[in-house]
Amino acid sequence: MSKRAFVVVIDACGAGAAPDAADYGDEGSNTLAHLAQRLGGLHLPALQRLGLGSILGLDGVAPAPAPVVHGRLRPQGPGKDSTAGHWELMGVIAATRPPTYPNGFPPEVIELVRRASGREVICNRPDNGLDAIEQFGPEQLRTGALIVYTSQDSVLQIAAHADVLAPSALYEICAAVRAGANGSHAVGRVIARPFTGSEGSFTRTDGRRDFALPPPAPSHLDALRARGVEVHAVGKVAQLFAGAGIDFEHPGQTNAIALRQTGELIDRLDGGLAFVNLIETDQVYGHRHDFEGFAAALREIDARVGGWLPRLREGDMLVLTADHGCDLTSPRTDHTREHVPLLAAFAGHGGRRHDGVLADVGASVLSWLTGEREPDLPGRSFV
Repeated sequence: MSKRAFVVVIDACGAGAAPDAADYGDEGSNTLAHLAQRLGGLHLPALQRLGLGSILGLDGVAPAPAPVVHGRLRPQGPGKDSTAGHWELMGVIAATRPPTYPNGFPPEVIELVRRASGREVICNRPDNGLDAIEQFGPEQLRTGALIVYTSQDSVLQIAAHADVLAPSALYEICAAVRAGANGSHAVGRVIARPFTGSEGSFTRTDGRRDFALPPPAPSHLDALRARGVEVHAVGKVAQLFAGAGIDFEHPGQTNAIALRQTGELIDRLDGGLAFVNLIETDQVYGHRHDFEGFAAALREIDARVGGWLPRLREGDMLVLTADHGCDLTSPRTDHTREHVPLLAAFAGHGGRRHDGVLADVGASVLSWLTGEREPDLPGRSFV
């Protein structure tokens, strides 16, 4: 049987401030450690057994007597969002920081949305998505105007009630905005946010869709495909890469769906890479500073990982990591510039500590699956 690799990104699970965190206003950030401190400890037996407590001090998570490869990985390029993090995991380092809009979008960007949609725009400010929908949802229902908002990250989010604008039409608008948002306004992602419900009880649907910039350079995903290795993406991974380097896309709008899809791939995949994003620690709990919800999501992931381990084959690699932080103790609700944890289980791992850069994940997957390296891409294999 062919070798397989499963790279699972637990979104926003930072493991301590990156060396340049102060440049982002994130000095002292540590998502996992501060979460554990606030809750009086975490109970994550499978992750503990793999070595999560050997990476950094975590209340309730002891160091493992026989860990897998474990350590912390730091970002190299600018930014602290999902696009930058996932790109770097696969060896794409952005040269410049994408634009952000702390005061809302300028007139030329709003006009782009108007032209693409034929609708007016409301909100236009940095906002929590749920707050924006609660405040502006009634007006959206009355007028049909689009709720446009951003965050501290490089995103342009467009929300519309599904009874006013079908999600398929919202996706078309977002795709048109994506195509027109270039040059100095080449925002990292345009995100469609359909919602339903009535005033006082609006809820976002599972129909979120991200329209990201295509990677500016080839990635380890491309290197795998060039060598005939299949690449499967679960959740928003394929959208973050604008489909580049992806053979098959699998749904993962919620953690439950993504975890189920990953389990099915473990059971049936003949060979290749499954690259998975688990979104809820970021989207549902991190940005809302929901400590209990974040910890509950980690416990569910831990339980699934514990169920996966006996089903892995001898030729398998399982990598658990993250893309950035989202420190719930920060006075802001945006991402934080942090290291990410690394846990990598594979035959012959030797329990070593490996500290490096995010791109080491892609280099290691390529090495594991093909026995080769891509000299033009960053990253040092831990295999």
